[in-house]
Amino acid sequence: MVSGPRRVATLVPSATEIVAALGFADRLVARSHECDFPPEIRSLPAVTRSRLQPEASSAEIDGAVRGLLQEAAALYDLDLERLADLRPDLIVTQDQCEVCAVSLAEVEQAAAALEVAARIVSLRPAGLAEVWSDIRRVAEALGAGERGERLVRALVARIEAISERAEQQGWRPGVVCLEWLDPLMGAGNWMPELVALAGGRDLAGEAGHQSTYLDWERLRALDPEVIVLMPCGFDLEQTRREAPTLAARPGWSELQAVARGRVALCDGSRFFNRPGPRLAESLEILAEILHPQAFGFGHQGDGWERLPPPA
Repeated sequence: MVSGPRRVATLVPSATEIVAALGFADRLVARSHECDFPPEIRSLPAVTRSRLQPEASSAEIDGAVRGLLQEAAALYDLDLERLADLRPDLIVTQDQCEVCAVSLAEVEQAAAALEVAARIVSLRPAGLAEVWSDIRRVAEALGAGERGERLVRALVARIEAISERAEQQGWRPGVVCLEWLDPLMGAGNWMPELVALAGGRDLAGEAGHQSTYLDWERLRALDPEVIVLMPCGFDLEQTRREAPTLAARPGWSELQAVARGRVALCDGSRFFNRPGPRLAESLEILAEILHPQAFGFGHQGDGWERLPPPA
């Protein structure tokens, strides 16, 4: 018999996915506006709202974010009245990225105003080890520590199986993962680890460190063998729309990854950007991209697609 909190609010998609993967989707009473998986949680009330236009281009979003931050304005709104009405006794949020969700300070202020005290678990994953630790912490908060251990063991086993097969391929291509396209940002945090596990060499990101801006001339100098586009918060269609901004840059078609048709467009929103259980699927996608002769999990066409080389 599992005890623990009965009414859970999750304010970031990875938290929702962790709670659901642990078997507690039925305890969720509130979610963020971005939480969309598993599908059954989409009917839950959203208690956050973004001040950004999600359909805008990456350049427009970047400009809007910079403007709001300069004004010391919040990027997201938290519906305090609705949250209070839903009476959560556990709130799971994050303080890893200031532009990814409602600030921890605002969540703490909201929780203090609730009639019933709510415990807050804030996720801050820098790498895979912290993702597994966060899963365990959420499980403990739900009164289900053993479920957390089982889920982590299952995820690690899936990842290790892929890594072992990737090591047998011999060739380890140089890879650049782009988490934003205008301006360019090389993906950090857990992404360099996933690239290595998938049988590649990450040329631009640093494991365990935040994603950083990447100068165009540096990308040209790196001349990666594979380029993976995974803009944060963009689905596959949005990534497809953004790809021409790269093609317009000088020397794009001369990059070996471009000329050889080894540029992949990905659904970053569903996979790579969410530090939760679906990082295992993210690794499967990377393995398909880097070593298509050895891996075929069926993600191509749904989670990612290949950008055709220039005519």
